[in-house]
Amino acid sequence: MADAPAGGAADVIELRGLQVVGICGALPEERERAQPLEIDLDVEADLSASGWSDALADTIDYGALCDAAVGVVEAGEPQLLEHLAAEIAGAVIGVDQRVLAVTVAVRKLRPPVPHALATSGVRIRRLP
Repeated sequence: MADAPAGGAADVIELRGLQVVGICGALPEERERAQPLEIDLDVEADLSASGWSDALADTIDYGALCDAAVGVVEAGEPQLLEHLAAEIAGAVIGVDQRVLAVTVAVRKLRPPVPHALATSGVRIRRLP
């Protein structure tokens, strides 16, 4: 079986539903207390080596990717989800030189809006 053709779509590590508590928001109540956030990461990389070898050293450390995202949330207090997502993307890209791109989705699980809204969030894609 051949690897993906050169220039083809990258493989993707999907990490879903990472739950973190942090400060993110512009409203006074959002600045005063941390709220639950949920993060999804799509990390694009060439996974052909690990696909063939079945060796942990040939892939990107999923735990390190999650640690990078959690570290950003815990270290900052941004007003905008857009800024938080961009900071997470930068941290995740820095985890491993094999990362070709990352898509980050960040959702507030209790958005402060006067409507029956389950979540509010953003999704961004960044390249190294």
